[in-house]
Amino acid sequence: MQNPLPEEYYCMLKELQEIDFVIVELNLYLDTHPMDNLALQQFNQMAQKRQLLAQQFELKFGPLMNFGHSYSRSPWQWNDAPWPWQV
Repeated sequence: MQNPLPEEYYCMLKELQEIDFVIVELNLYLDTHPMDNLALQQFNQMAQKRQLLAQQFELKFGPLMNFGHSYSRSPWQWNDAPWPWQV
């Protein structure tokens, strides 16, 4: 039986999902309001925050995405379940 994942795993994954939600909403808004500089600033801030958090998550728990979008340490980490979309 595998060890349960630490609480930090779920907290960081939840925060990533929340940031992704905000980024998608801002993306949709900016599609119809491309001159809204405040929204663009918020979009860029959230994108930067997501990039940093994803990097921290991957260092601790392994890749979030496959096909070259995330690095893997040795040994190959995609064999380790659960994958982020399974929790």
